[in-house]
Amino acid sequence: MRLGIGLGYSGPQMDFPFEMVERAERLGFASVWVSETYGSDAITPLAFIGARTQRIQLGTSLAQLAARTPANLAMSAQTIDAMAGEGRMIVGLGMSGPQVVEGWYGQPWGKPNYLMRDYVAIMKKIWKREAPLSHQGRQISLPYTGDGALGLGKPLKSILHGNPDIPVYLGTSSELNVAMTAEVADGWLLMHFAPGDLARHRPVLERGMARRRDGMTMEKFVTHAVLQVSIDDDVGAAIRAAKPGIALYVGGMGAKEMNFHKDAMVRRGYAEAADRIQELWLAGRKEEAADAVPDEYVDSQQLVGPPARIMERWPAWRDSGLTSLHITRATPQVVELFGRHAL
Repeated sequence: MRLGIGLGYSGPQMDFPFEMVERAERLGFASVWVSETYGSDAITPLAFIGARTQRIQLGTSLAQLAARTPANLAMSAQTIDAMAGEGRMIVGLGMSGPQVVEGWYGQPWGKPNYLMRDYVAIMKKIWKREAPLSHQGRQISLPYTGDGALGLGKPLKSILHGNPDIPVYLGTSSELNVAMTAEVADGWLLMHFAPGDLARHRPVLERGMARRRDGMTMEKFVTHAVLQVSIDDDVGAAIRAAKPGIALYVGGMGAKEMNFHKDAMVRRGYAEAADRIQELWLAGRKEEAADAVPDEYVDSQQLVGPPARIMERWPAWRDSGLTSLHITRATPQVVELFGRHAL
């Protein structure tokens, strides 16, 4: 398994631990990942990291579709890949919820399945430069001929002859979109994962893979998960410390009618707890919402506790069938622990 670290996204101030990334590269970590929401973006920090490192791969987890056009993301990715060294850039791509898409980016929610298909297809056409760019999709068509168009749009080729094989991983969760991920992308980014989950997803991935005609196989397709690790001599304290973050995502990262993180908790068999967490969160009772997160839910999908316990439980993740994973919001202590005992 290839192991990476994640920096998440910034808080109120830009405080990414770039020195930790340099240390992770020296220890042998394979990749570093940066997120974006409605504050700092995922692309700029990767350019900075690429300039300060030599080989570690640079991933977005996740670049949001509504934040930029597919041509813009393709340009940004191939620019960083060309400047940092070909083969280092990985585009992790996904939809945020409709509250962010429509409220922050001012874009219609539309049809996510069709939108992701079009987005990936356009980026790959740009990188490959096999013909001037044109695309007639269900959600995106190029050249644009819709409202306000002058009718002068022209198919163009990228001036930069960049890496034609920049990988695209999709962060998806519904069965429809997971199958589509295996059909059009190079990998799948799983946010809510626990050892043993991959067997449940494999038939869906295989259904999508069966539609491909480009030589991709399940053996080549990347499954990449996100793992939270917290070092604490008090296991109970570590579990309690993780609960507010879970409550935020399950209760507040999405509308009541559409919350992907809540849906993931339901699929894991915690429907009653998920409903209660959301109810409390939306009522403004955030501490109670955190208390409603079951201990076993936290412990099943995170590695928490003293170093010995974490390393004792690590083989279940290492041998879970994943191609790779990254430790989200890694700390220097976690980087040192896994650098010494897992790489």
